[in-house]
Amino acid sequence: MRLMTLFLAAWAALAARVRGDDPERGDVPGWVMITVMTAALVLAILIPFREAIVAAVQNALDSVTSGG
Repeated sequence: MRLMTLFLAAWAALAARVRGDDPERGDVPGWVMITVMTAALVLAILIPFREAIVAAVQNALDSVTSGG
Protein backbone atom coordinates (compact mmCIF):
# COMPACT_ATOMS: atom_id res chain seq x y z
CA MET A 1 0.00 0.00 0.00
CA ARG A 2 2.90 2.32 0.79
CA LEU A 3 4.31 1.75 -2.70
CA MET A 4 1.01 2.72 -4.31
CA THR A 5 0.88 5.89 -2.19
CA LEU A 6 4.42 6.77 -3.26
CA PHE A 7 3.52 6.13 -6.90
CA LEU A 8 0.44 8.35 -6.69
CA ALA A 9 2.44 11.12 -5.01
CA ALA A 10 5.08 10.96 -7.74
CA TRP A 11 2.36 11.02 -10.41
CA ALA A 12 0.74 14.07 -8.79
CA ALA A 13 4.10 15.87 -8.63
CA LEU A 14 4.75 15.11 -12.30
CA ALA A 15 1.28 16.32 -13.28
CA ALA A 16 1.72 19.55 -11.28
CA ARG A 17 5.05 20.20 -12.98
CA VAL A 18 3.62 19.61 -16.45
CA ARG A 19 0.70 21.98 -15.85
CA GLY A 20 3.13 24.90 -15.49
CA ASP A 21 2.43 28.08 -17.44
CA ASP A 22 5.83 28.14 -19.15
CA PRO A 23 5.13 27.84 -22.92
CA GLU A 24 8.62 26.40 -23.49
CA ARG A 25 8.00 23.32 -21.36
CA GLY A 26 5.79 21.47 -23.83
CA ASP A 27 4.11 18.14 -23.18
CA VAL A 28 5.39 15.18 -21.26
CA PRO A 29 7.86 13.30 -23.48
CA GLY A 30 6.69 9.97 -24.76
CA TRP A 31 9.43 8.07 -22.95
CA VAL A 32 8.25 9.43 -19.60
CA MET A 33 4.72 8.24 -20.26
CA ILE A 34 5.98 4.82 -21.38
CA THR A 35 8.08 4.53 -18.21
CA VAL A 36 5.18 5.51 -15.95
CA MET A 37 2.77 3.17 -17.74
CA THR A 38 5.27 0.30 -17.54
CA ALA A 39 5.70 0.87 -13.80
CA ALA A 40 1.92 0.87 -13.39
CA LEU A 41 1.61 -2.41 -15.31
CA VAL A 42 4.35 -4.01 -13.21
CA LEU A 43 2.55 -2.96 -10.03
CA ALA A 44 -0.80 -4.15 -11.40
CA ILE A 45 0.70 -7.59 -12.05
CA LEU A 46 2.94 -7.80 -9.00
CA ILE A 47 0.44 -6.82 -6.31
CA PRO A 48 -2.15 -9.59 -6.79
CA PHE A 49 0.34 -12.28 -7.86
CA ARG A 50 3.27 -11.49 -5.54
CA GLU A 51 3.15 -14.77 -3.61
CA ALA A 52 2.94 -16.87 -6.78
CA ILE A 53 5.83 -14.98 -8.40
CA VAL A 54 8.02 -15.30 -5.32
CA ALA A 55 7.23 -19.03 -5.07
CA ALA A 56 8.02 -19.60 -8.75
CA VAL A 57 11.35 -17.78 -8.51
CA GLN A 58 12.22 -19.60 -5.29
CA ASN A 59 11.43 -22.97 -6.92
CA ALA A 60 13.57 -22.10 -9.93
CA LEU A 61 16.49 -21.06 -7.73
CA ASP A 62 16.12 -24.15 -5.56
CA SER A 63 16.13 -26.44 -8.60
CA VAL A 64 19.28 -24.77 -9.96
CA THR A 65 21.21 -24.77 -6.68
CA SER A 66 20.22 -28.30 -5.58
CA GLY A 67 20.52 -29.89 -9.04
CA GLY A 68 24.33 -30.26 -8.94
